[in-house]
Amino acid sequence: MPDLGFVIEGAEVAKFAASPQIILKLRITNFDPGKTIQCIALRGLIQIEVTRRRYKPADQEKLRDLFGEPERWSQTLKNLLWTHVSVNVPAFQNDTVADVPVPCTFDFNVGATKYFHGLTDGEVPLNVMFSGTIFYSEGSAPMQVAPIPWDKEARFNLPVSVWRDMMDTYYPGTAWLCLRRDIFERLYDYKVRHGIPTWEQAFE
Repeated sequence: MPDLGFVIEGAEVAKFAASPQIILKLRITNFDPGKTIQCIALRGLIQIEVTRRRYKPADQEKLRDLFGEPERWSQTLKNLLWTHVSVNVPAFQNDTVADVPVPCTFDFNVGATKYFHGLTDGEVPLNVMFSGTIFYSEGSAPMQVAPIPWDKEARFNLPVSVWRDMMDTYYPGTAWLCLRRDIFERLYDYKVRHGIPTWEQAFE
């Protein structure tokens, strides 16, 4: 079975995706050059390791909605599941760099969105835990299939600025608010009855 190594070398905003995405630059190394990697059906679970960074007073204030009062953070500060990702990696021999798209949302009902929004600067400590299937060949033998071991993972510190740049790209100067439907209908009725042209003016 091939022995693969995973390292995240960087992150950037996906400029022209249909929905907000961050692209992780994932270097995959094959430590057994006698085996040719034909394809990898790669999956990843991304966790935010919230205890691996310090928080300024401004961060603590904005993160109260997620973790409560700072005096309780020793009990409430827990790793957050951000999202799941998947990508098909084409054939390579020694190593390759794959673009891993990470779907993002500005929905403030999602804990990860609250966390990113609550940070003023710095980096977000991530841990990506990999799984999936490796299709490989060795010499003249038929193609073989092997699972990716569960201990394969990669840590990466994502700059908060990348998240902010992404949201400014897809939602410039705006934010999303999810309302219960009956509340929305009441607000919509109020907007129509008073001839209010924009949602901002209706809220004001």
